[in-house]
Amino acid sequence: MSRKAPDRVTRVGIIGTGVIGGGWALHFLAQGLDVVAYDPHPDCRQRFKTMCDNAWPTLVRLGLRPGASVDRIRFAASLEEAVANVDVVQENSPEVLQSKIDTLARIDAAAPKDIVLLSSTSGLKMTDMQVKCQHPGRTVVGHPFNPPYLVPLVEVVGGDQTAPEAVDWAVAFYTVFGKRPVKLDREVPGFIATRLQEAMWREMLHMVNEGEATVQQIDDAITFGPGIRWAITGPGMNYHLAGGEGGMAHVLDQFAPSLKWPWTRLEAPELTPELRAKVIDGCVAESAGRSINDMIRDRDAYLISILKVLRAPPELT
Repeated sequence: MSRKAPDRVTRVGIIGTGVIGGGWALHFLAQGLDVVAYDPHPDCRQRFKTMCDNAWPTLVRLGLRPGASVDRIRFAASLEEAVANVDVVQENSPEVLQSKIDTLARIDAAAPKDIVLLSSTSGLKMTDMQVKCQHPGRTVVGHPFNPPYLVPLVEVVGGDQTAPEAVDWAVAFYTVFGKRPVKLDREVPGFIATRLQEAMWREMLHMVNEGEATVQQIDDAITFGPGIRWAITGPGMNYHLAGGEGGMAHVLDQFAPSLKWPWTRLEAPELTPELRAKVIDGCVAESAGRSINDMIRDRDAYLISILKVLRAPPELT
């Protein structure tokens, strides 16, 4: 079997059908694909059925692609059977390095030699996981955010032995089938979003431990504060807009001293001229020629819509 173009994929192999693997299976089913799954857990079929019963009505409300059906999944008797005749594999084994190494090696040995093998690891480096694969050039990280059938983000990056074209194929594949891939320039443990989440998580634990804030206070502070804005602009662009006409340059110049203030238990990097330029240039590039005022109007329009949703939650029936 030769590697199909991403938009020609019709059958996906899913290894592991827990929270993440089952979520991927639901996503691909909703995209109108066939799924062949394998999970060694004796109750895997019932667990997936329960997940499907809970999630499929939501996917129906969001909109299904032509041909989408929960009946298009088949559970295989072995890992080797599950990957023997598919167009791509999404691996979801336990987040233990040796387990990932062994599972990817088994998939690599059994899957058609040209297809791309994707791993849902939430923090391990592909360089470390691909060491026993005979064809490591096709192994790529495709890290989703839970639940994969709703959250669009998937972080994509290869290892030292991964072929660049395999990474590009993965980005195109995820894009075709309803995801929002972010292609990393280089490997870093935890990738992008998890590392940022972990920074906030550590700060949360510090505050709770010191009696400075409760979990409810922290959750409310994020949900009804920066969390709303992050859904629209992300933290970098949010600061860019906060600088007014001066943009990120004004923010960095105005608040550079506070980077060393004890507001966080995490040590900030030195704000070198090189770092300052990179951050400012990134904001300018992301702005794509839009003015600060234009972006603020767009941001505010989105904020109003989000606030209306928060004040009047949608009907669940």
